[in-house]
Amino acid sequence: MKQSNIYKIVSISSLVGLTASFFQLLDKLAILKNPSTPLICNINSVFSCSNILNAWQSSVFGFPNSIMCIIFFALIISAGLIGVNNGIINRQMRLFYMWLSFFFVGFGFWYLSQSIFEVGAMCIYCVFCYSAVLTISGSLFRLNYTEISKNKTVKKFLTNMVKNQIDILIWIIIALVIIGELIIKFV
Repeated sequence: MKQSNIYKIVSISSLVGLTASFFQLLDKLAILKNPSTPLICNINSVFSCSNILNAWQSSVFGFPNSIMCIIFFALIISAGLIGVNNGIINRQMRLFYMWLSFFFVGFGFWYLSQSIFEVGAMCIYCVFCYSAVLTISGSLFRLNYTEISKNKTVKKFLTNMVKNQIDILIWIIIALVIIGELIIKFV
């Protein structure tokens, strides 16, 4: 796949995540003003943003997680648009974006697991954000796997992983684990 196409995927995924994070922040602000405000994302007892947004996990660093996500997605969409327009992003910045996205994969996995097992609900905005994070991370890995290490053995391993699409399988497995957690808890 051409790099510009991968950057298009990064840009579109970032836009999805940015939009979901923005609406989640609006709902968080509405709840802070009036905790009994009915939210449009309260679909049923499982998909209940109110339960999630009122939990401590939704502000784990002392401010709403959605603010952190808005910053992340805005940063990544700018990188995506640079790539779509054939701009040059130096190696260090590309690797920074990739490792930052990996942090969000881990943080999102923790957050969704907390939502499912501790809070007992799921936020539909979080599903869109995490789907975007997984897509972004997989795409950025595809763009950078040859730059991750100068070690020939590591490069060969990563090249074979991408060639055999094992990296895609890993991202799918992460998504399936979250889906499995939902099924275990709510079905």
